[in-house]
Amino acid sequence: MVVLRKKKRILWVDDEIDLLRAHLILLEDKGYLVKGVSSGQECLDLLKSENFDLVLLDETMPGKSGLETLHEIKEIDANLPIIMITKNEAEGLMDQAIGMKIDDYLLKPVNPLQIYSASKRILESHRIQEGTASKEYLQIFHSIDNLLGSNASYADWIKIHKDLTYWDIEFDRFSNTGLNQTHMEMRDRSNVVFGRFIEENYVEWVNSEKKPLLSVDIFDRFVLPHFDSNRTVYFIVIDCMRYDQWLMMEDLLADFYNIRKDFFYATLPTATPYSRNSIFSGLHPADISTKYPEYWLEKAKNEETGKNLFENELMKEQLKRKGFRKINSKYIKILDNDKADNIQGQIGTYKSLDLVAIVINFIDILSHGRSYNKILSEMSPNESAFRSITRSWFIHSALFKILQKIVRQNAVVVITTDHGSMLSKKALLVRANKRTSTNLRYKFGENISTDKKHSYHVSNPLDLRLPAESPSKNYVFAKENYYFVYPTEFHKYEKQFRGSFQHGGISLEEMIVPCITLESK
Repeated sequence: MVVLRKKKRILWVDDEIDLLRAHLILLEDKGYLVKGVSSGQECLDLLKSENFDLVLLDETMPGKSGLETLHEIKEIDANLPIIMITKNEAEGLMDQAIGMKIDDYLLKPVNPLQIYSASKRILESHRIQEGTASKEYLQIFHSIDNLLGSNASYADWIKIHKDLTYWDIEFDRFSNTGLNQTHMEMRDRSNVVFGRFIEENYVEWVNSEKKPLLSVDIFDRFVLPHFDSNRTVYFIVIDCMRYDQWLMMEDLLADFYNIRKDFFYATLPTATPYSRNSIFSGLHPADISTKYPEYWLEKAKNEETGKNLFENELMKEQLKRKGFRKINSKYIKILDNDKADNIQGQIGTYKSLDLVAIVINFIDILSHGRSYNKILSEMSPNESAFRSITRSWFIHSALFKILQKIVRQNAVVVITTDHGSMLSKKALLVRANKRTSTNLRYKFGENISTDKKHSYHVSNPLDLRLPAESPSKNYVFAKENYYFVYPTEFHKYEKQFRGSFQHGGISLEEMIVPCITLESK
């Protein structure tokens, strides 16, 4: 079926409108509806009674000037696109017009093709970009499809995740391509294959040098080398930050910093006690528990935070092991706005330090809060909305202000995360005893039973360099977008946690995460 597009309407305001007939005819031949008026007042009267998609506005007219008319147009419709056309080349006038949020600026004399090109850029760019996006996506789709059918490497999987995430965001912009469902199915299929890939390779990664970058490598690879540059290193860990959420922040920092992106695989379980301790210690969880048992609180009442009470101590031990005994460091954990504002005020005093490590918990709090707070759940019902909330938070956050202050110091900033999160959609029945951990995307305990098609069972934790206090301890990780629910009150908890963001399991979103290096421009 052919869909007929409604013709766009252009209002041209010029005191010599009768001399511009050739220009109007070309626009009409190109499919636009054009109406011409010869004064600013006529323009304003017409806009109060009719709708237009674009105004072409002469700057020099008798009576109401172009700038005066522009100001009043914005009062009638602040979002109406405006192209100003003028003989005046004064930079001050141009600055004033741009400051009043015009969309384009043309200098007379203008020919019909210039007018058409400028109008088309504004009126049709989204439609044209949407059509181009559809063609580009189909090429990426086939590329990913081919990789899924082959023996993809860990580098291939990083590329797949980057491509899928790029198109997640593109489809936020272009919602009428008809490819959104195709894209979601491709992401789901990718996670199915990725789950098998991790089962087949993770044990080798944590027990040999044949591996991608893992959580244990991050400090050594991205932080320690900067100590030779005599600059303060700010190491910022944003808890539970997915790659798509980072992209919501990245462009806001581009004016201040040169940005380099790297990626690594988060430690299993992709949960704070394991992956973040691995980053700060440079050790796998099993090695932390044996080398520093006083810092590994397996029996902590709060599984999510109780095992992360000693990150500063683990970081200092890692620095000592790697020959950096004299590093002057500070560790800061930001759990609320008051603490963030306090740190923002003190950031200037840290420039004499070698290392400032900052952990920020907002995104993790937001992720977990959605499961229990109806307002948060309504505000972020899907991943697109969750990205939008992340961007809004960052714009107004103390973190953004902190980064703007750091840019004036002789410093380098390394930003990363301990793990991402997965939008949980399908409940997976699990049976276990009362001593089993309560997490939704992973569990450890004894005699855990669940469907092995959608989960990864580990009967010997030491194979994955995970603590094994008893011979009967085992782990199970949810794959794809599943979450574990016990038989007792199954339907209650299935409903409560469906659509929640969880972590600890195996998915592209949880495991493949960015490490960003920022250097002042």
